[in-house]
Amino acid sequence: MKVTVTVDCTPLEAREFLGLPDVQPMQAAMMDQMQQKMMENIDKYSPESIMQSWFSFDPKVGERFQDMFVNMAGLGAKPKDKK
Repeated sequence: MKVTVTVDCTPLEAREFLGLPDVQPMQAAMMDQMQQKMMENIDKYSPESIMQSWFSFDPKVGERFQDMFVNMAGLGAKPKDKK
């Protein structure tokens, strides 16, 4: 015997029927807090501030980045035959 039951309800109605809590107000409050914190700290993530924080540790970091990119670019090149 095969029985098929189709229930047509919204997610809110299903949560209420199953006795699950309504978490929408909590989710909205958390999203508001996250948005507020992101807006407060958005200046810290501008390209200028990120580069400034990277290069403030060591004055030779720029040279090291350049060397790293040169080395990475050389990895794809074919090695020269030594004769």
